[in-house]
Amino acid sequence: ITAAAGIASGGLNLITTNTISSGVSSSSFTSNIDSTYDTYLFTFINIHGANATDFQINFSIDSGSNYNVTKTTTAISAYHGENDSTPNVYYIDSHDLAQSTAAKKIMGTIKNDNDNSGSGYLYLFSPSSTTFVKHFISSTQRTDDATSNNFYTAGYCNTTSAIDAVQFTMNGGNIDSGVIKMYGITK
Repeated sequence: ITAAAGIASGGLNLITTNTISSGVSSSSFTSNIDSTYDTYLFTFINIHGANATDFQINFSIDSGSNYNVTKTTTAISAYHGENDSTPNVYYIDSHDLAQSTAAKKIMGTIKNDNDNSGSGYLYLFSPSSTTFVKHFISSTQRTDDATSNNFYTAGYCNTTSAIDAVQFTMNGGNIDSGVIKMYGITK
């Protein structure tokens, strides 16, 4: 191998960290989503809401003035409780979107008890493309009422405009605490 130095490392480059230590209605990333990277990774660490609600995402093509990009998505969940001998995997049609501008649930209900939280990640592919739709995939893990719940979701933003902002919210109440990081993955 004579050209190893020219091979992309695929390394993670931390761009922004949003640390939430008191209630906020949203956590937004409104800069640095551009053609620098083909893939962006968002990680969520110990997300905890003010109310027992779902964690969700939406996208913008106008630097965060509006989070209303049309999406089509799908979702499945796997769960198992501490005292439940019947784990299950199921498709969640109520969490799907079909050409909708609504926020996309990426983590099921996180109870607001002090010891309940959720963590996970979301990949956003080629957000600056003006040719193709924008694909995303996510996996999250939450615990509530002594149940482990893994939630998988994927979909696409049905726009050929560049996505340049991303916003995370709860579908009711504030995000009380947690850390959300945005990385660019080296080409």
